[in-house]
Amino acid sequence: MASHSDTLVVFFGATAGANGGKLGSDERELILLVWQIVDLHENKVGKLQRTLVQPDSADLSEQCKEETGLTAEELCKAEPLESVLQQFYQSVSAELKSLGRSSYTLCVDGPLLIRQVLHPGASKKNLVLPECFYTFVDLKKEFQKCCPNAGPARDLTLTSMLDYVCIPAAVEQEAGMREVKNMVLLILHLLAEPYNHKFSTFETVNYKFESGACSKTEAVDSETVIRARGLPWQSSDQDIARFFKGLNIAKGGVALCLNAQGRRNGEALVRFINSEHRDMALERHKHHMGNRYIEVYKATGEEFLKIAGGTSNEVAQFLSKENQVIIRMRGLPFTASPQDVLGFLGPESPVTDGTEGLLFVKYPDGRPTGDAFVLFACEEYAQNALKKHKQILGKRYIELFRSTAAEVQQVLNRYMSTPLISTLPPPPPQMVSVPVLATSPFITTGSTRDCIRLRGLPYTAAIEDILEFMGEHTIDIKPHGVHMVLNQQGRPSGDAFIQMKSADRAFMVAQKCHKKMMKDRYVEVFQCSTEEMSFVLMGGTLNRSGLSPPPCKLPCLSPPTYAAFPATPGMLPTEAAFYQPPLLATPRTPQAPAHNPAPALAYYSPQLYMNMNMNMNMNYTTYYPSPPVSPSTVSYFAAPPGSVAAAVAAQPAPSILPPQPGALVRMQGVPYNAGVKDILSFFQGYQYSPEDYSSLLGVSDQGRSLIQPKEWLCL
Repeated sequence: MASHSDTLVVFFGATAGANGGKLGSDERELILLVWQIVDLHENKVGKLQRTLVQPDSADLSEQCKEETGLTAEELCKAEPLESVLQQFYQSVSAELKSLGRSSYTLCVDGPLLIRQVLHPGASKKNLVLPECFYTFVDLKKEFQKCCPNAGPARDLTLTSMLDYVCIPAAVEQEAGMREVKNMVLLILHLLAEPYNHKFSTFETVNYKFESGACSKTEAVDSETVIRARGLPWQSSDQDIARFFKGLNIAKGGVALCLNAQGRRNGEALVRFINSEHRDMALERHKHHMGNRYIEVYKATGEEFLKIAGGTSNEVAQFLSKENQVIIRMRGLPFTASPQDVLGFLGPESPVTDGTEGLLFVKYPDGRPTGDAFVLFACEEYAQNALKKHKQILGKRYIELFRSTAAEVQQVLNRYMSTPLISTLPPPPPQMVSVPVLATSPFITTGSTRDCIRLRGLPYTAAIEDILEFMGEHTIDIKPHGVHMVLNQQGRPSGDAFIQMKSADRAFMVAQKCHKKMMKDRYVEVFQCSTEEMSFVLMGGTLNRSGLSPPPCKLPCLSPPTYAAFPATPGMLPTEAAFYQPPLLATPRTPQAPAHNPAPALAYYSPQLYMNMNMNMNMNYTTYYPSPPVSPSTVSYFAAPPGSVAAAVAAQPAPSILPPQPGALVRMQGVPYNAGVKDILSFFQGYQYSPEDYSSLLGVSDQGRSLIQPKEWLCL
């Protein structure tokens, strides 16, 4: 319609709040509409029309009262927005028919009235706007084409444009009618000599958001990306697109962010078609989605690609089908097949292309994660599928959510980057093996408040980010004094503890760094003692009501492992044993015959060991996932700090030790109501080792208690 338009409808509106350059920024409703037709072929104008709009709230701002001269009593007698829009459509159609014209395009003084007021307002009231409101002409941009020396289009006003072409402004008392008359004067001037301007640049508003995939190699302009925060967790990309209704989002330009557990964290990155739309989106800061206000901030193209970008051919092929509704299924049985999923969804919600419309999420080694994504051809099929939320498949209830192409990429990227359990190369022949039992750093407790606690860290924060956050105070950190706190799933909890050289230094850092920004979050910094830090690191909690003790007396250490060091005295400092390398599971080989009782051990060369300590020893609670094997093939061992190191440094190389049948196994995902009997029943058929091999290394009584398997039954 726009390309063949022969008539312009000059259109002006005002809201109950801010107007002018801030029109629509305060989420206030439309209260006034004024319009007039201009025939582009004969340079004639039609009748000037003005109508009031009744808002839901008649509370007018002082600026509105001053600029429009309207009162709450007048607005209470007006028609609602739906009736006014219908009246506008009928009036314009009748006038066009009398002029013998067939099409028209709206002409506005800047895009704010259409993009920031009409479309968002109609969306909130669930109104369907006529087609004419999806195409318009921006008079400022048309004027800037004819008069490029007048300045940037965004800085132009009706007064400045009239002054530039030396046209006296219209004399009109009523607000709205005055602005429309001035716009008509400018249009007629541009149509005449010497400009003879043709109105050919038509801006459009997208009817709906188009989903799609994004490649990590794609160039994304940082001036087009925003971050929305505070979204309802169940919101989809279509809900976010509706919040930004009137602004054109790029194809596949909504990326919902996930937390460390793979669940939505209430944030999304949105990419618009250009910087102008991004700037208008920033004006919707703290606008409402339902009962929640949404914060809108600037973001970068790198952040968007990190969330939405992908390189998997399987995902690209899955998302190649356009205009599909994506549903995420979570909690599937690991043995579920595509036919099981199709049977669960049923004939009332057919999947696009059958099994080709299913994408199962797997770990790098091929194990299923229990997640899958499903494509549906229309909204009706997706709604039928969502009705099966929390219904049973096998012996498990299945969760179903709306999803996005960006979430598919993000989930696949997250699971495919999960580290597998490492193994070490065979030991060099010149090395003598001494089993050393790894443990976490030993922290002395005390009441001196020489530590600080960081709360609210981004889940992606690493040690380097914390050191950068500390800035000049990094030199006051004790060696190996940064301790990340992980949650029960072994993922970052957003907390960290740092040991400072003195209480004064800790106090200074707490004062200067409190609520300082790290990435997009402010971090709280509190001074605390090593006793409080130890409680939290051992599984307790630290809150306003005081200390809550950990679930058992012993530290809930991450699974340790065998390591081996050269037996030459002086090669390894005793301090190094306090800070072991990341936890490494090594498979146990079958026991050798009695005449050759050499166990399978992991080996480190001195230089490799020291390098690993220099890079990794600052993370106290390093986490690795449990290996996908049975308890009989992987063993974990633990021992207290200090005693083992002293044994290694002071004693000569012992003879090869006999194989140790004992094993320490860490169990994850134990039900909260499980008891000791349940654990023992679970391991029925496995033999507990009665031997105590700690005497071989001179382990203390405290260390011996750690080695006993029964002491590690920590619930």
